[in-house]
Formats: sequence, C-alpha cells, structure tokens
Amino acid sequence: MKKQWKMSLLRIGLVCLWLIILSVFWSVAYFLMNYVYLGMDLEVHKWLQQIITSIVGILLFILTAFIVSRFNKKMVHRHELFLQSITDAIKQIATGDFNINIEKIEGHDNPNNHFGRIVDHINEMAKDLGQIEEMRQEFISNVSHEIQSPLTSISGFARALKNEQLTKKERERYLTIIETESQRLSNISDNLLKLTYLEAENHDFTLKPYRLDQQLQHTVLACEPQWQKKQIDMKLHMEQTWLTADEELMNQVWFNLINNAIKFTEAEGEISINIVEQTTDITIIIADTGIGISKEEQMHLFERFYKADEARMRHKSGSGLGLSIVKKILTLHDASIQVESDEIGTTFYITFLKQPANERS
Repeated sequence: MKKQWKMSLLRIGLVCLWLIILSVFWSVAYFLMNYVYLGMDLEVHKWLQQIITSIVGILLFILTAFIVSRFNKKMVHRHELFLQSITDAIKQIATGDFNINIEKIEGHDNPNNHFGRIVDHINEMAKDLGQIEEMRQEFISNVSHEIQSPLTSISGFARALKNEQLTKKERERYLTIIETESQRLSNISDNLLKLTYLEAENHDFTLKPYRLDQQLQHTVLACEPQWQKKQIDMKLHMEQTWLTADEELMNQVWFNLINNAIKFTEAEGEISINIVEQTTDITIIIADTGIGISKEEQMHLFERFYKADEARMRHKSGSGLGLSIVKKILTLHDASIQVESDEIGTTFYITFLKQPANERS
C-alpha cells in the first residue's frame, strides 16, 4: 500500500514538474513575442497571439532539449572514452606493461573528484610497479651473473681434471678451487634465502633484552682463527650493555661486519670495537685499518650485489649480499648504520635507540 502511494506521489510530482517546465517556456515565449509585437508595432488578435506564443514556446522547448541532449551526448562520449582509457590501462598493467600515464579530462582534475583520485592512484601504482619490475629484472640479472661465475670455474676445472697428465699438485690445486667455488655458490644461495626470509612479512622476529657486550665478545672469539692468522691487533672497549633486539639476527650482523673487517685488514693491522652508551641510544663502532672505500662506493655499499672496485679488493671475495643483509636486519630493528672511510681504514657506526627500562624486565 505504501509503495503504491509512493509511486502515485512520484507520478504527480513528475506531472507537476513538466507543467512547471512548460509554463516557464510559455512565459518566455509570451514575453518574447510581446517584445516583437511592440518592436514591429503590430496589432495581432489575442487568439492568434495565444497560438503563436504556444508554438514559439514549444519550439523553444524542443530547441533547448536538442541542445541539452547534444551536450549530454558529448559529455557521455567523453566519459566513455575516459572510462575506456582506465580499462585499457588496467589491462596493460595486467600484461606486465607499466609504462602508462592516464590523462584526466576536464571536470576530473579537481582534487576532490573521485575519478580524478582513481586516475592518480592508477598512475602512481603503475609507476611503483614499474620500479619494482626494474628491481626484479636487475636482481635476476645480478643473481645470474653471481651464480655463473663459480659455475664457470667449477665446470672449467672439472674438465681440466680429466687430463691424465696432470701432476698430483696440479690436481689438488684444481680440486681446492672447485671446493672454494662450490662453497661460494653455497654462500650465495644461503644469503639469498636469508634475504627472502628477512623480507617476508610473516617471519619470526623476537625482541628481548640481552648482553650486547657478551655477544660481541663471542663473535670476536668465533673469528679468532682468522684474525690470529693475520696477527691482527683486536681491541675491545666495552662495558656491560643491555640491548633489546632479536639476538639471533644480530649475531648475523656482527659476524658479517667483523668478518669483513678481518678480511680487508692487512697483516699486523688493527681492529677496534667500541660500545658507546648514552641516555637515548647505543652506538657500536667497528673500525679497521684496512683498505678504504671511496665516497662514491659508500653510496652503494648496502645495495644487493654491489661490489666496490675489484682492483682495490674491498669486496673481491664476497657475494655482495652480506652488507645488504646487515642493512635489512638493522632496518627491522629501527637502527641505523653509517660508514666513514678514507684511503686507509673504514669505520662503521651502528646506532640503536634505547628501549625503556620496563621493557627489559
């Protein structure tokens, strides 16, 4: 019953609206024709005036409706083209082509316009996806290059071992190279898995307080065979210090940094590890007297697979992933890492914001 009443009221409303519209056009025609009669000084019978006014009113209504429909048709066509451009852009993105930029049409360039915001988001999404695709392709290229190098060595020396005229010494040297390159290949695979694990949103990440000074001492002791072999003077300056972090992940950080310092410090050189605890933060300083890193190389030091100039040997024997892992772990801890280096000597500064005391209980 209510629905019927609503429909009836709607019909009555539409009829009233049409009557108002026709009345407006008839009024316009009436005043227009009166102006014409007065201007031409014509005497027209009232009955004929009514007929002429009605005809002119109808013509004005038809002309207005035609103009509005043409304008509306043009606007609809523009909107259809606009929506088609959005559809085509989405299809293009779906095929993996992110080189798009949708132009806004007039009326959609207002910041509060919904279609305008959709266009902005699509353009931004395409740009971000394009950057990700470039990074993906570069990453695959770098991985392929890094894996190809040890595989080429293994394959080459394996073929050389088929030569029955090789001496025992040559055979042992070739086998040692194959073993070294196999280990290098294994390290690349292991580091790639670590990076994948660290970048996963659902990986385990446990923050708890522990003794940072003890962790650093244990890492130095674990690396003792390497620095003792090169007779490096290892200096530790640290007091009892508590750090709230993922202890297992931080083991990887200290091992990578200290191992790098040992690797690139000449025999009888010096490595120092200091802990500076302040009111709001804790800074670990790892300095060596080894080969320096240029300013240009420092800008790319934490990028995946980046290697400094091999002529200087700073990263010659590495995979270029160790410092990327360090950077990723520190980022997860909201910690920062900075490097200072000259022609001789490199210093890393790792800074953590201190946790409130009640979080260590």
